[in-house]
Amino acid sequence: MKIFSLFFIVATLLFTGCSSKKVYEPENVTNHWHKYGDTNQSIIDITSDLALLENQKVLSKDGTIDVAIDKSYRLLGSSDGWIISSNVEGNVTLQYIEDNSTQENFTLKKTIAAASVKNNILAVLFADNEMALYNISTKELLIKVQGKAPIVVDSRIVSPYFMNDLVLFLTLDGKIVIVNSTLKKKLRTIIVSSEDHFNNIIYFNVIDGKLIAATGHKILSLAEKEIRVKYEIRTIVYDNKDIFITTKQGEVLSLTPDLQVNAKTKFPFAHFIGAISTDDKLYLLEKEGYIIELSKDLLEYTVYEVDIDDGYIFVGDKTFYIDDEFISIK
Repeated sequence: MKIFSLFFIVATLLFTGCSSKKVYEPENVTNHWHKYGDTNQSIIDITSDLALLENQKVLSKDGTIDVAIDKSYRLLGSSDGWIISSNVEGNVTLQYIEDNSTQENFTLKKTIAAASVKNNILAVLFADNEMALYNISTKELLIKVQGKAPIVVDSRIVSPYFMNDLVLFLTLDGKIVIVNSTLKKKLRTIIVSSEDHFNNIIYFNVIDGKLIAATGHKILSLAEKEIRVKYEIRTIVYDNKDIFITTKQGEVLSLTPDLQVNAKTKFPFAHFIGAISTDDKLYLLEKEGYIIELSKDLLEYTVYEVDIDDGYIFVGDKTFYIDDEFISIK
């Protein structure tokens, strides 16, 4: 119960109650952003790829999914055509998106931080940083791997990643643990960063054959060699070519998959709470109520005012969702 509570106390994607001595004050604001409206449903929970609405429906990056989550459960994410949710007692429900009457249920008796599905395997990252694989049909435990329990974490928790017969667990203490699901064996542990607090993996991707992983403190690029760079990261977005990150210092950087800097700029005291990449622009949502429309070379930008309230923030494909409102960049 104690560990479970930490995940809800530490909600870095909520910006209620945040304060700072200095805030971002743009020199020039073009006008008010006009592409926004109401969703009529407040967001009550978020994962890295989904949001849960107050009517218990699920919002994906592409729109609403016709699946309802039990009120006593929290959303864990979507994977291989399933919506995954669980409650504090460790009961897990898989609901098939194409036929939500099709369900699979597990009783795991421990609080869960993240989970993923591939074919007939359920991969679970528990709130105490333990990792496990289960057979969905038989509910058999295939392998369990111990992990070091975190003290406190960032709310942006990444679900396990399947790569053929490998399962990559993105842990709560800054590691990538690689397990072979066929051999039922742990193969390797890769350290992304080693901070004591807020050190869970908040981003993971495979880009040009490289594993890209980040905590709030460092970003790792792994192929034939390991490259680590220290940044205090707020947001990360990939545009099929470059990686864009924003930092706690108000920086915006364009990085290659090898973490070389293409370009960078800075917006003093900016607190970025969301980022969307399009073919030719980068859109950054700033806490004080601004959208910055930035060229991909980071040389030109336009600042717009926007009305935003306190609440959960979920970033869709072309839309920022805040509480019961949306801001479209289309």
